[in-house]
Amino acid sequence: MRSGAGVTSARGTIRRIMRERRRAVPPAARIGAADGLAAELLAHPLAPGARVAGYWAADGEIALHAWQLRLPREVVYCLPVVHEDGRLRFAPWRAGEAVEANRYGIPEPVVAPEALLDPSALDLIVVPLVGFDARCHRLGMGGGWYDRSFAFRHLQPAPPRLVGAAFAFQQVAGELPSEDWDVQLDAVCTDQSTLTRPT
Repeated sequence: MRSGAGVTSARGTIRRIMRERRRAVPPAARIGAADGLAAELLAHPLAPGARVAGYWAADGEIALHAWQLRLPREVVYCLPVVHEDGRLRFAPWRAGEAVEANRYGIPEPVVAPEALLDPSALDLIVVPLVGFDARCHRLGMGGGWYDRSFAFRHLQPAPPRLVGAAFAFQQVAGELPSEDWDVQLDAVCTDQSTLTRPT
């Protein structure tokens, strides 16, 4: 399914339902899900000194702290920073370092502009999502930040590797309604399993 009013309406319905479901996950189940997700993400090999990015969980998103804390120390962990050009940059960050809320209320690292990394400079980016399908297509919150930031991947497959993170119940039946500008993920890791993009 491609661009049009029907796609927009279908995506809006899925987005509403999935956001409600993930916000309803109780605290104990969230802890268990974060551990399950970490085990799946850690199965992705990383070279020494690799640059990886996660996100600061909000609006019921599955948390990444269990994965982040288990990463090898030589791995550079980054968080996204919303840029005025409509794309994301990524800031190296360690637990305990300063953050401040952006205009959406999401914490971002407090770093100098020259410390920010372009999306293409990273090796692995773990991407939040609202829904996904068996083809590793992603439905986000609707702001388009990740699609704009990784639009260069439409021209040719290129680093970084994009891996979605979700609760298993966020997978939709059948094909997710998609738009021409959607950037497909390389894989999706959930609290229960890993789904790899079909070749």
